[in-house]
Amino acid sequence: MKLFLCGGGSGNQIKFALNKFSSCIDRSKPILYIPLAMDEDKYDSCKEWFSSEIKLIGIKNFDMVKSSLELSKKNFKNYCALFIGGGNTYKLLKDIKNNLNFEKIKEYLNNDGIVFGGSAGAIIFGKSINGCLLDDGNYVGLKDCNGFNYLNDYSILCHLNSQNFKKNNNHLIEFSKNNKTIYLPEEDTIIISDKKISFIGQKKYIIFDNGKFVKHNFANMKKDINK
Repeated sequence: MKLFLCGGGSGNQIKFALNKFSSCIDRSKPILYIPLAMDEDKYDSCKEWFSSEIKLIGIKNFDMVKSSLELSKKNFKNYCALFIGGGNTYKLLKDIKNNLNFEKIKEYLNNDGIVFGGSAGAIIFGKSINGCLLDDGNYVGLKDCNGFNYLNDYSILCHLNSQNFKKNNNHLIEFSKNNKTIYLPEEDTIIISDKKISFIGQKKYIIFDNGKFVKHNFANMKKDINK
């Protein structure tokens, strides 16, 4: 298993993470791009964005799904990796929990699969997605907001900057009383590889736990999340 959890950046912001991702995949197979966090009327622009994104690492070959049902019909063995993009996290998780896609992705990851998740595509791999409530809004009425929980019971929030911190601070203080949360800046990426954790990025992240928060450097994260 190789799972890349990106704080929401793109292009040169995350070029080192993209290069690491590129080094892990079988280039004889296409990537499966999953933009289901976005509204359907934006899928064409999503396709253009993703095409530009992977050109940075010399990749052109990819397929894209446009619905939960279409995703459920894909044979993941035909792809070198899944790339799950950003948008509304509640919409994304709802589509993934429909048509048994949640179980399918989990089985794929647990059997040496490779997934790159950015923003919403990263948040779903934490314990709960409700840390992003103020950013995204649960307009799809999702009831089960539990994610894949691949980060030792931590939830994830992305796009950390000073403005977003001010908006989310009080919410995360309350949320963290039952859901310890890692708040990632856009430039940073967590990599989980067969239960080993490594990091790419230089910006400070914040851990919210039991109603308190502390800023950290990435050098400290492995210790933090393995408490």
